[in-house]
Amino acid sequence: MPQTYSIGEMGRLTDTKIETIRYYERAGLLPSPPRSAGNYRVYTQEHLGRLGFIRRARELGFPLNQVRMLLNLAAQTDRSCEDVDILVREHILEIDRKIRDLHSLRQELNHLLKQCQHGEIGECRIIDALGR
Repeated sequence: MPQTYSIGEMGRLTDTKIETIRYYERAGLLPSPPRSAGNYRVYTQEHLGRLGFIRRARELGFPLNQVRMLLNLAAQTDRSCEDVDILVREHILEIDRKIRDLHSLRQELNHLLKQCQHGEIGECRIIDALGR
């Protein structure tokens, strides 16, 4: 008899909250499992592997639409991995953009901090710059 898991076990094994597992089911990323006689979800090893894949992709910052694409591509084992490479390159470009944005934000905040005169809030240049 194949190994089965409750939703709680799935959550513990993959460090995923139960509500997140249900969300992935509603979003169509994780197939809905069959139900037991007591109407409990009964997950299989396939569910566990797929949830692990989703979690790892999310840890790497892939948005859900790209996770969906990666899952679809992963199911096509005889296909070239060129489309996977394209998705990863696009994701790296987005990460690079975010890093540039964060660097710019950091510079702006450092500039504001250097203008601080350590006076009273009523004369605070940082608060003024934020549009008091």
